[in-house]
Amino acid sequence: MHPLDYLINKDEALRYLGWQKELPEENAALYDKAEELFLAAAQPKYYYQVFDKNELGFLLTGNDIAAHLANSEKIVLLAATLGSAVDMLIRRSQIEDMALSVIIDALASAAIEEVCDAAAESVHKEYPHLRQTSRYSPGYGDWDLSMQKEFLRTLNAEKKIGLCLNSSLLLTPLKSVTAAIGLENKDAPRIIKKKDCTACNLFASCAYRKGGTTCGH
Repeated sequence: MHPLDYLINKDEALRYLGWQKELPEENAALYDKAEELFLAAAQPKYYYQVFDKNELGFLLTGNDIAAHLANSEKIVLLAATLGSAVDMLIRRSQIEDMALSVIIDALASAAIEEVCDAAAESVHKEYPHLRQTSRYSPGYGDWDLSMQKEFLRTLNAEKKIGLCLNSSLLLTPLKSVTAAIGLENKDAPRIIKKKDCTACNLFASCAYRKGGTTCGH
């Protein structure tokens, strides 16, 4: 058993690939190869800090993020990455075998969510009396993507896990995530939002939307 097996969410990777939950038999060997290469390259890391809500007014700009965290007592800022070797593997396989590259990319996209889930579980152990909201990232709704810079600075993410931002406001390594999580009193009413994907900055490229579902935000 590989120590990073927890990263593999096969059902989610297949959904990214448009295969729903069925791996075509003719692609099984290629999938297995992609999984092996991915696990050899992945170096998952996460780092988070928990803040009082009133400490982050400078960062949590926008009506959507404010509404999402309206009932939160504390805010978790989370950064997670799979490391630069995964990016290098994807780029190399794009040259050598595009089909293999597509599968590795899907595995990585699913895996970074597993890293975030592991971080959320760690938060739960620290704050078992508080309920977590779903993750909300810069670029969702009207939380402007330009806030990534301040987000990373606040966490000192480059020093902590090697996470940087390029001139196009893309995280590097690419298979990385930043997100805010609210911590609410368990008795607080849940905020039910009407989903309007067209307002999201990721609308055009969203794999969830293309697969006929939503991310929940």
